[in-house]
Amino acid sequence: MQEQVRLYTCGPTVYDYAHIGNLKTYIFEDVLKRVLLYNGYEVKHVMNITDVGHLASDDDSGEDKVEKKAREEGKTAWDIAEYYTEEFKKDIEKLNIKKPDIFVKATDTIEEQIELIKILEEKGFTYEIEDGIYFDTSKLDSYGEMANLEDIEPGKRVSMKGKKNSTDFALWKFSKPDENRQMEWQSPWGVGFPGWHTECVVMSEKYLGTPFDIHCGGIDHIEIHHPNEIAQAKVAFGENPAKFWMHGEFLTVDNEKMSKSKNNFYALKDLKEMTFSPLAYKYLVLNSHYRSKLNFSNEAMEGAEKSLSKLQNRVADLEVEAGDVSEDYKEKFLKAVNDDLNTPKALEVVWSLLKDDKLEESVKKATILDFDKVLGFELKKIKTVNHSVDSLLIKIEGEEKMPEDIKKITLKRHKLKEQGNYKKADEMRDRINDLGYEIEDIKNGYKLKSIKNG
Repeated sequence: MQEQVRLYTCGPTVYDYAHIGNLKTYIFEDVLKRVLLYNGYEVKHVMNITDVGHLASDDDSGEDKVEKKAREEGKTAWDIAEYYTEEFKKDIEKLNIKKPDIFVKATDTIEEQIELIKILEEKGFTYEIEDGIYFDTSKLDSYGEMANLEDIEPGKRVSMKGKKNSTDFALWKFSKPDENRQMEWQSPWGVGFPGWHTECVVMSEKYLGTPFDIHCGGIDHIEIHHPNEIAQAKVAFGENPAKFWMHGEFLTVDNEKMSKSKNNFYALKDLKEMTFSPLAYKYLVLNSHYRSKLNFSNEAMEGAEKSLSKLQNRVADLEVEAGDVSEDYKEKFLKAVNDDLNTPKALEVVWSLLKDDKLEESVKKATILDFDKVLGFELKKIKTVNHSVDSLLIKIEGEEKMPEDIKKITLKRHKLKEQGNYKKADEMRDRINDLGYEIEDIKNGYKLKSIKNG
């Protein structure tokens, strides 16, 4: 029986499209999951969907992000959450990220969250102020073991606003009489909604137990969200909720953190408008370590697109059936990915493999497809290209015979289109045009027209 790894990853707050900085974290978590599977483990993966309780500010103030979006768009909060949840799922599919075994919405565990707060209350770790029920961090000696609390002074990380300590956080927020919230529930303390930090404790414990194996998230969770999860679990269940914690570094733009609050973010759909493919972005991310900052730029994306296209072309050129996996290269690849998910080193192994003239093509193909179980570039879908001019039904007007250079470029364009690399395919079209020909896509092939004299 395979040993099971229980994995919990902090999912999106569904009030907007996930930006590519968020997606950088989900790519790293996907690599982690794939590496575990590659090593023979079974993985039970749970990801939450935060559809309530994530307020605009870390000091437990401001409007609920989902409710605010609903008000701005004149829709229900439930419709907003559902729409952006589905958009998130589409994004991870485009990036070939494996779906978790369980998606769990915060709104589906309200009863369990109330029960958790009751436990914390019975153990004397809560108090009530005007806007809600709070966790008293001063009563837990080990609070903040993950975070750096040395420099935190009252009002620095969060404002006091009636709290006993600056690090105290909301467990249950009361609905304001004039707020007209759509997502609110009855509780022993009054009508309201759960605090963001309470939600993850409940959802992870419900489906994975405590302690589970690995908890992942962005590096921004180290200071507040994850210490607050740990605090509640230690009081309620007697131990840290996870055995290991892993965090992905930020994606930056002009060396500033990408964030919606700074309005310097890109969604995956924006990359498409910039003619970059989702898998090219994935290549960019994997070419840096998950614990290293990565700066986003057009130049970096162009380089990633070029590298991915080259990789796809090299795989397409392996016009053989896959043979045996190279144990030597697999050992090198495993050493890289098992070294704290060193994907840049793993990509070096990939390119060394493809450049190795001593290896049979069947071995190269089998090995690269084996590596792709971790990398997730969908290389199995790359079709072997073995077309002739006749098989493409290319018709040419104005000349009896197609020049060899035009033939080569036309076939390369066809190959790129099959791989979904439309940006490069368009570049081939432009090259054909520069050489005095116009290419037109027709059913089952292409039509060429000489325009040298036109």
